[in-house]
Amino acid sequence: MIYIQNTTDFNSAIRSCEHMFSDQRFSAVTLGKFDGLHRGHQKLLNEIRRLQSMGYWGIVFSIAPDDRTALFTPEEKRHILERYGMDCMIRCPFVPDILGMEPEAFIADVLCRQLHAKYVVVGTDFRFGFQRKGDVDFLKKMQKKYNYTLLVMEKECYDGREISSTYIREALSGADMELVRALMGNWFPVEGTVLHGHQLGRKIGMPTINIRPDGYKLLPPPGVYYSDVILARDEASRMKNAVDTINAVYSDEINQFPGSPGQTMDRCTDEINAEVNMSSDRQFTDTGTALCHGITNIGYKPTVEGTFLGVETYLYGIHEDLYGADVTVLLRHFRRPEQKFASVEDLKAQMTQDIQSGKEYFGDK
Repeated sequence: MIYIQNTTDFNSAIRSCEHMFSDQRFSAVTLGKFDGLHRGHQKLLNEIRRLQSMGYWGIVFSIAPDDRTALFTPEEKRHILERYGMDCMIRCPFVPDILGMEPEAFIADVLCRQLHAKYVVVGTDFRFGFQRKGDVDFLKKMQKKYNYTLLVMEKECYDGREISSTYIREALSGADMELVRALMGNWFPVEGTVLHGHQLGRKIGMPTINIRPDGYKLLPPPGVYYSDVILARDEASRMKNAVDTINAVYSDEINQFPGSPGQTMDRCTDEINAEVNMSSDRQFTDTGTALCHGITNIGYKPTVEGTFLGVETYLYGIHEDLYGADVTVLLRHFRRPEQKFASVEDLKAQMTQDIQSGKEYFGDK
């Protein structure tokens, strides 16, 4: 997948995907913010996949400012879109080229001339162009003039409310990971590379892995969470195998199974759980990935520059050195808030309780 992001030279960036059209193929382009990549966004992506099956290139064009916080890092978003089989993602910040572009100029120059769009797929509230003057009605009006077809996807709702990134952020801030999953279609991910910590867990017989998420990655409140953990020795392993391991991650493919969406997600999760043996060592497979359950603590850790919000996980059945391994932590359920302990013994006692509660949560006796 071609991935273009954070460019200040928009036109040069677009040219990096021009080779896609050397065979005269046209594209299907979906536009939006794509912050949460939630079930509403997935409707857009699934429509692009349908059009890809008809021979069109699939392009995701994300128009959004660089927020101080984000539900997904660029790498996490790239992994998800590669899982969907998108051909190209353009992550376009609010550079002057875009800020000052009139809506019709954007359609004519960017969508049609540069991206060769024959289909444009958006949500009902999509807006674009100078002072956000472009909208769905304007896109409809321009269809005949610029020879493309507009497809407008209705909003997805949950519990009587439209699914949105704001809705996800609210659920995340309340540590309601089950609600986050219902809105996103899967457990909330945190990706990173295993770093050296203070090794306190190892010293007390409960070794953990530590990752440091990007500073703008939005996380739930500090505390202890039950989690699934995907381990990958390298980036290639992650891309080829890791995301396929978990229940059709971020994909409406789950709806191909019988039953309601909630029942379907539970069924997929049960299939994962059946693969995990928490009572024995879980070694890396030939594909370079492994899946296990864990207990994750999100908390503030000291550095020479101050503090950062770290993610530390105890893994069931894993006893090998994982430093340098790429991991994806999927946060499933909030157990308790972060605590300070008077002694290492008190900490160890609480960790023992957490580990046992995790076994009960995951159904391992």
